[in-house]
Amino acid sequence: TKCESGCVCADGLHENLDGKCVPAEECPCEYGGLAYGKGEQIQTECETCTCTKGKWKCVQKSKCSSTCNLYGEGHITTFDGQRFVFDGNCEYILAMDGCSVNRPASSFKIVTENVICGKSGVTCSRSISIYLGNLTFILRDETFTISGENPGVRYNVKKNALHLMFDIIIPGKYNMTLIWNKHMNFFIKISRETQETICGLCGNYNGNMKDDFETRSKYVASNELEFVNSWKENPLCGDVYFVVDPCSKNPYRKAWAEKTCSIINSQIFSACHNKVNRMPYYEACVRDSCGCDIGGDCECMCDAIAVYAMACLDKGICIDWRTPEFCRKF
Repeated sequence: TKCESGCVCADGLHENLDGKCVPAEECPCEYGGLAYGKGEQIQTECETCTCTKGKWKCVQKSKCSSTCNLYGEGHITTFDGQRFVFDGNCEYILAMDGCSVNRPASSFKIVTENVICGKSGVTCSRSISIYLGNLTFILRDETFTISGENPGVRYNVKKNALHLMFDIIIPGKYNMTLIWNKHMNFFIKISRETQETICGLCGNYNGNMKDDFETRSKYVASNELEFVNSWKENPLCGDVYFVVDPCSKNPYRKAWAEKTCSIINSQIFSACHNKVNRMPYYEACVRDSCGCDIGGDCECMCDAIAVYAMACLDKGICIDWRTPEFCRKF
């Protein structure tokens, strides 16, 4: 129906989105519900795509990055795309290097500390520690502190209304961007220049999600709870034995949670629906909105929606979903 030759237009010409007959090289390309003209480019994490004769021609970037998300009450998406949920009141290693058998020195380690934030026992990531040799970042209580120094590491801190962003470069090894919403959501985006193995709750970043539950002892756990327990920073912390469903404990909150989170399924996000599967994000939003039952429930809900908006942005789709009445910017 778009840019086809021989029906509406004369042979060799194609109808474009404006209803005009144009040669093939003038045909636009579509992405996320928007039209792009000849020669226009879009960037994704791993590809640069150019509009050519109505089709996208994509070229793989030489350096490809990947993102691990920790959000809400223990939702994690690993670097390779594996998803799981855990509730644990402890410190856990999200990501570190130096994981191979001969155990070289680690050049970075990122730790999350979870605290109880609901009567049903669910936890929220409230504190993040980033260790870079003798240089340490502590993210807590909506602010951060930096202590020590490491001349082998370059970093830059940026702020906006919603996020703190840390650009960290370990020359010859990693370029990292860490994004924290000063509450429960934390994103680790890594581009690496080495084949050094990465490990932790964010997985081993080898392109295969099936072996992401690799424990500290270097075997693949049979379930996520065994995997999570192996990455406790303090072995004296109690193990996680089950994952609670907050909506079953708080059924009176379920209808409200489903109604408010339905914005993810609405027309507002329609341009993103065919780019990012919305159901895991909707289900996480409902779960978190049920679980935040001792205050901050709207904050939990807004944080969960923001994670889907961020995933859309990674695909080049920018959704203006906040309003003065709904999850307004601070």
